[in-house]
Amino acid sequence: MKMKGGPTSVNLKLILLIIAFVIAGGTLFYTQNLVNKLQERETNIVELYASSLKYIATSGGEAQDYTFIFDIIRKIDFPLILTDANNNTNLNGLGSGVRNIEIDTTLSPKQIQKFLSKKIKELRGINQPIVVTLPDSTVIQKIFYGESSLIKKLRFYPYFQIISAMFFILIAYISFSYVKKNEQSNIWVGMAKETAHQLGTPISSLLGWTEILKMHPDNPDKVIDVADEMNSDLIRLNKVAQRFSKIGSKPELKKLNVYNTVANVSEYFQRRLPQTGKKISLKISGDKSTFSMLNAELFEWVLENLIKNALDAIEKGKEGEIRIDIFKNDDTIDIDVSDNGKGIDVKQRKDVFRPGYSTKQRGWGLGLSLAKRIVENYHKGKIFVLRSEPGAGTTFRISLENADENIKRS
Repeated sequence: MKMKGGPTSVNLKLILLIIAFVIAGGTLFYTQNLVNKLQERETNIVELYASSLKYIATSGGEAQDYTFIFDIIRKIDFPLILTDANNNTNLNGLGSGVRNIEIDTTLSPKQIQKFLSKKIKELRGINQPIVVTLPDSTVIQKIFYGESSLIKKLRFYPYFQIISAMFFILIAYISFSYVKKNEQSNIWVGMAKETAHQLGTPISSLLGWTEILKMHPDNPDKVIDVADEMNSDLIRLNKVAQRFSKIGSKPELKKLNVYNTVANVSEYFQRRLPQTGKKISLKISGDKSTFSMLNAELFEWVLENLIKNALDAIEKGKEGEIRIDIFKNDDTIDIDVSDNGKGIDVKQRKDVFRPGYSTKQRGWGLGLSLAKRIVENYHKGKIFVLRSEPGAGTTFRISLENADENIKRS
């Protein structure tokens, strides 16, 4: 079987990586645009503050209402230091100030000025100071300002978000790789078990027929009868080889009688049921004039897997019954495969078609997963657990398109 998952997996990872970079770039762009707008807003507040100070300085000492400046000051939620033309900080009077900067009150005036001089250098590194000038261009004051805590958080937020996302992607990638590796391992183990499962029945039959031949070497009729059965088993071995060769390729579908196809599988198992060591009856009922587009080799494989699972579900010593009922509907043909075996727990029903899932030493490792692939991917039908009760049995339903109805509608 040719595995085709490699390039697709690589392309998927590349696409996911590109999407991650696009999202990261979009987040950075959006956040930076928001930061720029907030910085512009804060600059406008500082310029308005500077215009107010200029207005006060040029008012000529006349009595004026200067309360408006307090409304402006209240809007300042970022670090700000107001100095004279020589960068000396004025800590007294109207328009004095230091805004949103914590000063240790235990420091001496000289130490405070030294601390503020250091802060002025830091603020100059963030924004160019806004100069307050008189009409004759004489510099009377300078305003040094920084960034609000909101801008600082927004500036670092996308990096924190990207780091968190990358960490999450790394964990997800490691987990995905582990799950994928584990699933691939289960698929190969399941395929090996399924191969042994498929080959087991005809090989066991051939061994049984050879023993019968040794017991009746002088009975020509018995020899011929056994030879016919051995030929059936050899034909089946050839079918098994063809089935595995068709996995991964598009099979050819033909309009076939569903009842006859089911009967062929049932007939093969009928004569081999005694070899299971269990007392089991296998019965078919339903509409015999049912047609669907099928690939006989693959669809028979599905039925065989369901019958084998039914056989495994029936314990030794119990009188077992396997029924295959065929129903013809307007648009579909339903095939119910029922047994009176152990049944399936409700919690396990969604897992029975998962590759590698098994509750016993043989079967259900890959058989039902392949059955689901064959029915749904190749025949565009459905397969599911119709009903099941622990201790009472299970019914699987296969739903196929009604070929007669399709031809009639076309």
